[in-house]
Amino acid sequence: MAQPVKVLECIRQGQIGGGESHLLSLVENLDRSRFDPTVLSFTDGPMIARLRQMQVPAHVIPTTRPFDIGKWKTVRRWMKEQQVQLVHAHGTRANSNVLWAARSLGLPVLYTVHGWSFHPDQAAWIRRIRIMGEQYLTARSNLNISVSHSNQQTGRDYMPSFRSIVINNGIDLNKFDPAKPHKDIRAELGIAADKLLVLFIARFTGHKQPLALIRAFAAAQKQNPDMHLLMVGDGDQKAEAIELIASLGCGGSVTLESFRQDVPDVLAAADIFVLPSLWEGLPIGLLEAMAMGKAIIASRVDGTSEIIRHGENGWMVETAGLVDNLTGALVSLSRDEAQRRAFSAAARATVSERFNAEHMTRQIEQQYDLLLRK
Repeated sequence: MAQPVKVLECIRQGQIGGGESHLLSLVENLDRSRFDPTVLSFTDGPMIARLRQMQVPAHVIPTTRPFDIGKWKTVRRWMKEQQVQLVHAHGTRANSNVLWAARSLGLPVLYTVHGWSFHPDQAAWIRRIRIMGEQYLTARSNLNISVSHSNQQTGRDYMPSFRSIVINNGIDLNKFDPAKPHKDIRAELGIAADKLLVLFIARFTGHKQPLALIRAFAAAQKQNPDMHLLMVGDGDQKAEAIELIASLGCGGSVTLESFRQDVPDVLAAADIFVLPSLWEGLPIGLLEAMAMGKAIIASRVDGTSEIIRHGENGWMVETAGLVDNLTGALVSLSRDEAQRRAFSAAARATVSERFNAEHMTRQIEQQYDLLLRK
């Protein structure tokens, strides 16, 4: 019998985020009789420990820089030692630091664009440089995968020659199963069982809008004092968030946590999940919350709009006037248990039908097979 193909899954960091959750689901669902995954990350972190628990080889070559030419030969030497046959790069930094090595070894490269490195809120010169970097990477990869149609269209808008196929992110419905027993996170964190719990799990960065959510929650709580906000994550706006909570006087109703590995348990404790981003590729955190049957409030942006149908499986708010819109949504949904139940059932059904990890993995395996035949 033929040996399984050695596939390198490459990611920028060992911390847990959207792309990292995608990678974990992918390697967990790969057909091991056909594919033998190994993972290269450019920082250490809890994802590396999780992979090793899963008995998936995981290696770290430290760098936090994209296009870190000083690391390219090290990457090439390691890939040759590992006898890699196919490279799957997840995100810009990963591809920028693995592409040269892969091409010099004659290996096919897939590039999954989880989110573009250029954004509307960047200075024009930074955006131009990053677009040039993405043009370089996408033109030299054998296949580009967009995680949503809007993600694909953004690439075409800025790079007319960009070509990709769309494979949506998928969630492991066995791991994210609301019917399973879960830890009592409320008891652990001292959150009363009778509080309506609003949950945010994301990086504390401008594009995820944690400060807007804090302002909206503080305003909404004045109309419905029975709410509590749990925010899970880290990032460059965390310190500012702490100061804002203190200045608004809502510290007794807000709990802050760093990123956690027990995400299904945290989600199980919540009533409403909020994702107020300014843009998204196809947000895995949102899909995880929906898989756990949470009532959703999310901003109406690119990738999110491909998942949420307003009034059917969640509540969408416009980014213009975001704080006021979030406030109104929080007040209305917190007072409407029947609507929360309806959103919960529809959210779980959406993920089961359209965004499950097994289906995603089979699609990616098909692309592996096609590239290996060329």
